[in-house]
Amino acid sequence: MANLLDYLDWRGDLTLEQDPFNEVDNLILAELAFVDFQDIVPPPGGGKGVELRRAAESFFARFPEGEKIHMGVFVPDAVPDLLERMAASRRFGGMLLHGFADRLDVGRGEQFAAMTVETGDGALYLSFRGTDDTLAGWREDFAMACMPEIPAQKKALSYVEEIARQFPRRKLRLGGHSKGGNLAVYAGVFCPAAIQRRILDVWSNDGPGFHTDLLDLPQHRRIADRIHSIVPKSSVVGMLLEHEEDYTVVDSDQLGLLQHDGFSWQVLGPRFVTLRQVTRQAHLCDQELRQWVREMPVERRERFVDGLFAVLGASGAVTLTDLRRDFLKSTGSMARALAELDKETRDDLLQFLGMLFKSNLRLMLEGMQEEAAERASRRQNRKEREEEV
Repeated sequence: MANLLDYLDWRGDLTLEQDPFNEVDNLILAELAFVDFQDIVPPPGGGKGVELRRAAESFFARFPEGEKIHMGVFVPDAVPDLLERMAASRRFGGMLLHGFADRLDVGRGEQFAAMTVETGDGALYLSFRGTDDTLAGWREDFAMACMPEIPAQKKALSYVEEIARQFPRRKLRLGGHSKGGNLAVYAGVFCPAAIQRRILDVWSNDGPGFHTDLLDLPQHRRIADRIHSIVPKSSVVGMLLEHEEDYTVVDSDQLGLLQHDGFSWQVLGPRFVTLRQVTRQAHLCDQELRQWVREMPVERRERFVDGLFAVLGASGAVTLTDLRRDFLKSTGSMARALAELDKETRDDLLQFLGMLFKSNLRLMLEGMQEEAAERASRRQNRKEREEEV
């Protein structure tokens, strides 16, 4: 099977005039938001856009030739490879990049980044970065479970309004991966009706959902048929909270939580390889996590999030990379911070970690069983063909 990189090798020579924008293009532009284009791509309202191939040259010039570029613990290291192939392709190389925004407030636990891509077919793709390597970004993700609105969602809405003013007659596509998908949907739902009418599509690529009241709003109903929710077969992140019920399930060559990586999603031509539904274990994990969140009062959820990141913050780390690198040295301070939590919060934290571990183990075992069954089926088919000959 093929993935995003194979798609660029095979179809990168086809312009959007030859082959219109599709769901795979969407994920590619969503992943592009993880590239740090600070001082390369102008901010919103900051002037003329930069051709993607020129932006790529400037980005790679920051690193010694041949050096492997590490993107962080959960951001795929394939992103620089993706950028390199995009720059070399006819399909993406000439696209113009505008409006790069990157805001991080470690103290307040806020992280937001976005960029606008002029795709060349008369439309703009507003790409919202998902959760990056920062602990602030992950804190904001967890806050989604206990707050009706998070700072990044407000910033996403402001960003859409600012770009819409900068390009007053352009059609818009909004999209992102993980938290970026959630931000795209939020901004698409709450932007003014005049901007909503300009939106072609909103793409949530394994993005977490919302509280139920958002899905019932008239603003959501106005744009619901243009929201595309895509999740891998063993999705956990994209099934959190309430989500679009009409979602597409794609195949992945990874197991368990690793299927959240968009580079593992399987591609065939201009489409993803789709399945009828998420796996049984993914559905059970979804139900278990949703019930756990629903049964916990809002104040207790807030204490849980505060407690979790008090423990992680005791390490002195700012990013997950910092945490992994200095984990052994930090265990003492983190253990002391855990012991200082009230018993209820400490028990909630340990229960949550246990649920994630068991869920991922069940998903991986289910995936291994599926792979074994597929191998057995292929062997049987091969044997039958040989007997026919």
